[in-house]
Amino acid sequence: MLLGILIGEGSFGGDGRQPQITLRMHTRHQRLFERLLELVPGSKLYGPYDHGGRRYFQWMARGQVLRDTLLPMLDALPLEDTDEYVYERYQEMKLRYKL
Repeated sequence: MLLGILIGEGSFGGDGRQPQITLRMHTRHQRLFERLLELVPGSKLYGPYDHGGRRYFQWMARGQVLRDTLLPMLDALPLEDTDEYVYERYQEMKLRYKL
């Protein structure tokens, strides 16, 4: 579940100071976001936001929860074999932020 959602909707990057993985989706997916909070303890859910006629939540994993919880989970999954583009973005984030 986690891998598919992050491949389809996730963003791998950072703010220049620290890495982050972000997922932004419509508020109708609130239960999915609640499940992500359970799967990745310490991650954060922001919103709901209203912008440009769209109502959405934004989920983020950054800092210690990214390094200690989410990265080991992602490293254990077959990301390279599943989606080359996302794998490259993930590796760029890790390289840029020395993870």
